[in-house]
Amino acid sequence: MFKKASAKSGITGEILLQLCEQRLDNVVFRLGVSPSRRGARQLVSHRHITVNGKIVNIPSYTLKVGDVVGVREKSKSFKAIESSLIENSSEYDWIKFNRERLEGEFVAIPEREQIPENIKEQLIVELYSK
Repeated sequence: MFKKASAKSGITGEILLQLCEQRLDNVVFRLGVSPSRRGARQLVSHRHITVNGKIVNIPSYTLKVGDVVGVREKSKSFKAIESSLIENSSEYDWIKFNRERLEGEFVAIPEREQIPENIKEQLIVELYSK
């Protein structure tokens, strides 16, 4: 992922964070479908998540702007998903979420200010650039 980020033009640390935010398991976590990234990864791996209506079981799948991420019809009644949605009410400018249909659209690649994690990406870039 660092190679991808460093190959693109722009600030490598920000691009790296944007690539991380574009991962399917991260977007499932951000939508509130899972209370943790590990749980989101498991939901994706166990084929509970769809992208543009097709089941995707690769957690590292990179989403593109306009992709629609949803919960599979058979999985919508999972207690874990229901309880996670009740507990989590976070909203992000770069994801639109429809709670009734359990679908979210990846609207835009987030800017650094829109990523709430307290990460010093410059330290990561320094480590991997050696």
